[in-house]
Amino acid sequence: MYEDLKQIFWWDGMKKDIAYFVACCDICNKVKADHQKPARLLQPLPVSQWKWDDVCMDFITGLPRTQRGKDAIWVIVDTLTKVAHFIPISTRYRVDELAQLYVSRIVSLHGV
Repeated sequence: MYEDLKQIFWWDGMKKDIAYFVACCDICNKVKADHQKPARLLQPLPVSQWKWDDVCMDFITGLPRTQRGKDAIWVIVDTLTKVAHFIPISTRYRVDELAQLYVSRIVSLHGV
């Protein structure tokens, strides 16, 4: 509201006055967008009971292609121990190729 009004009006303490008006206005509070609602307390993530029960993974892409045709890195992290594996891959790999790579590089070391 302040951004809209400041283009037309201005007075000393304008921002504070508008904030007070909006905070006290029932209609303003009912139609407030969801992204403006006050945040709730953070909820803790569940902690794994055993290592390699839960993993996080991400891809680092946009890298220059190597002589072996790899142009990305697959990052796999155990959420309990924070042990990370960095596996060079190609962005052209299919899902079945990634699954096979996961079994050969992660499951073979840490089990299922």
